[in-house]
Amino acid sequence: MEISGIISAIVIGIVIGVLGRLVVPGRQRIGVLWTILVGIVAALIGSAIAAGLDVADTDGVDWIEWLIQIGLAAVGVAALDRTKARR
Repeated sequence: MEISGIISAIVIGIVIGVLGRLVVPGRQRIGVLWTILVGIVAALIGSAIAAGLDVADTDGVDWIEWLIQIGLAAVGVAALDRTKARR
């Protein structure tokens, strides 16, 4: 992954984190910065998974990659919310 790919994953990660938070039902007890961090990590891991599945570079919009990233962000937000709730 090149530096431009990492920078775009960070920028897209912010959007992915917000979308992942919207997918999880109910109120989450995590802050905006945690949501952004989860989105960035989900975007990077989702890009790697999509590249491994050979669906990262398609003609047009990479919908499958986006769905993988949003799904990972939703799982990350839900998991982080559960760990915060236990404290």
